[in-house]
Amino acid sequence: MIPTEFGIIDKIDKNRKYIIYEPEKYNCVTIDDDMYIDDWWEELCKMKTYVGGDLDKPSVALDRDGVTLIPPESLSIFETIVSNDPRIKQDYSLMELLKLIRKAKQENKYIIHFGV
Repeated sequence: MIPTEFGIIDKIDKNRKYIIYEPEKYNCVTIDDDMYIDDWWEELCKMKTYVGGDLDKPSVALDRDGVTLIPPESLSIFETIVSNDPRIKQDYSLMELLKLIRKAKQENKYIIHFGV
């Protein structure tokens, strides 16, 4: 398994660069990059993000080798991607990721992603 991790940023600091690997700080959920991200890639490319942990670097999809910030306005797309994956019925980590996305969406918060 190649882990990729997602967590919620409680309060985004628009002047900060989120480059330090701190999965415990964000209570990250881990999924298998190889198992899911390739399958989701086409849909992930429709999702506005920020790469390098920097809000001055707009992009799309995920930086698979670094830090990505997913803004609240992209969470509906991400929620649809995860919830439509049929493997969610058997994979506890996907269920946890969906809960995390819905919580961030409800609270209008950014998600941080740590790539491999």
